[in-house]
Amino acid sequence: MKVFVNGQEKSCSASLTLFNLLIELEQADKRVAVEVNGEIVPRSDYENKLVVDGDKIEIINAVGGG
Repeated sequence: MKVFVNGQEKSCSASLTLFNLLIELEQADKRVAVEVNGEIVPRSDYENKLVVDGDKIEIINAVGGG
């Protein structure tokens, strides 16, 4: 299946959860906010949220500073 991550097309396996996608993208252990098709997904739902063909996913990294 194909999804769009931060505007770039990505091929991935079927039955992939958002958490597994973040692992593939090496983002699972980082502080990120994730939006799927215009809706913010709570971190507590990452393991249950299935990624489906055509999803538009935006991953935003939290950056601290002072």
